[in-house]
Amino acid sequence: MAEEKRTGLSRRTLMKTLGLGGLAVAGLGLPAPIRAAAGEPAKDAPGVMPRRTLGKTGLEVSILNLGGMFDTINNQLLLKQALAWGINFWDTAEAYGNGLSEEGYGRFFARNPEARKQIVVTTKVVPKEGRFDERLDAALSRLKTDYVDLFYLHGISSISEMDGHARDWAEAKKKAGKIKCIGFSTHNNMEDCLLGAAKLDWIDAAMVSYNFRLMHEPKMQEALAACVKAGIGLVAMKTQGGGPVKSGSQAELDMAGRFLEKGFTDKQAKLKAVWANPDIASVCSQMPNLTILAANVAAARDVTALAREDFETLTRFAEATKSDYCAGCASVCGPAMGGVLPVADVMRAMMYYKDYGETQLARELYASLPAALREAPGSLDFSRAEAACPRGLAIAAIAAEAATLLA
Repeated sequence: MAEEKRTGLSRRTLMKTLGLGGLAVAGLGLPAPIRAAAGEPAKDAPGVMPRRTLGKTGLEVSILNLGGMFDTINNQLLLKQALAWGINFWDTAEAYGNGLSEEGYGRFFARNPEARKQIVVTTKVVPKEGRFDERLDAALSRLKTDYVDLFYLHGISSISEMDGHARDWAEAKKKAGKIKCIGFSTHNNMEDCLLGAAKLDWIDAAMVSYNFRLMHEPKMQEALAACVKAGIGLVAMKTQGGGPVKSGSQAELDMAGRFLEKGFTDKQAKLKAVWANPDIASVCSQMPNLTILAANVAAARDVTALAREDFETLTRFAEATKSDYCAGCASVCGPAMGGVLPVADVMRAMMYYKDYGETQLARELYASLPAALREAPGSLDFSRAEAACPRGLAIAAIAAEAATLLA
């Protein structure tokens, strides 16, 4: 009862509100409904979609980046509406649906050829598989375009993966007009990757895990500052700060209730926290349906900034749920396990499963991991990795659960 009086919402009412993906919108107001004239401004929209410059690339991108990790082929109306609501930055990858995400974007461009020049298109390939020429050409074919604006090496864990071969290849493809800019995405050892990139003179952009949990850490702040100084454009991903453990804790309910009283959801608040850093050009968000798309667009268009107490609320929540979240510091847990077992990737697979609800993606990632992790995690000694983990994750228990859920 005390909780109900304090937040104005009972647990039952709050969970019912959050049941729609946690994306109910109160004071922000949703963008206008789907319109016949897709390019026409929304009359009841709270503003226009802001844009920022992506580092030294000079590209002006919407602060909301359409993540393509969903069924783009069968969501053509969503793609049309994303552009109509001002999202001119679209992200995809070879790995998303084994190219099906790129095919969905390509179908849209084939049907709306005038849209291609309006959109900054990004795609990615995992570097360890090589064959960059062949894979880029295949991606361009699927995307129905002659070039991509930004090409990432996908999911690097060390800046050494951006080697001289990658530099020379990128330069040749820029001259050929097949890519305009080169960069990388990183889920593990993000800070070290960013600090290393800042020492190179040919990296144009980086997509990095960045959220309310990580933004106050000194090494992350140092890494971002180094990239800004080097002119590297920064795109944030994993901005909701979800992890391999789904808590549903009282701390989460308290936080969500506070933000709903202020007129926006906790998910919108987490986006706003990232946008508060002007060095982040854009937030890449998976928006597989119009409800999520509309809520995120409303948050991006709304000019209301988070107050100090709002950041304090997020900080308290981050501390209370610290052991639910993997910060991607694979350089810590990896060596603790002898350098041969990618513990951080197990945590990421469980994050996709637990927090994103992306069962297929989680299982695909898990299937790529060493057999020792997948088949008999109970025979492995995770005590050194757990002792080394700065966030205190129950690594052994999570690995055992992953073997049950994802095998």
